[in-house]
Amino acid sequence: MPDLNVIILYVDNPLRSADFYARLLKKPPIQTSPNFAMFALDSGVMLGLWSKHTVEPPATAAGGGGEVAFSVSSRDVVGDLFTDWTQRGLVIEQEPTDMDFGHTFVALDPDGHRLRVFASTTP
Repeated sequence: MPDLNVIILYVDNPLRSADFYARLLKKPPIQTSPNFAMFALDSGVMLGLWSKHTVEPPATAAGGGGEVAFSVSSRDVVGDLFTDWTQRGLVIEQEPTDMDFGHTFVALDPDGHRLRVFASTTP
């Protein structure tokens, strides 16, 4: 069975979104064009940003229909990232809170995609 290694978000403006994610992830994209940008994450997963105006076949889903989740090592790191992202002006959809799976918060990217940061309660 193939392994999941690429996540693609459909965005209004890939270059604007690439700038947002470059600042958020503190790394530049490995590929950019007017219609597509790609980031190589430290985990080995790739994050693609594809223009919702040129994706083939056309997509019907909009931002907010799923989440990109970032697993971190502790609830302190969740708090630190919440403070950092809030200071950067990200829209916060959910304040830090405890849920069944761990301590978490949710922010939004410019297209309304949900960005969840969490520290798991399971080892």
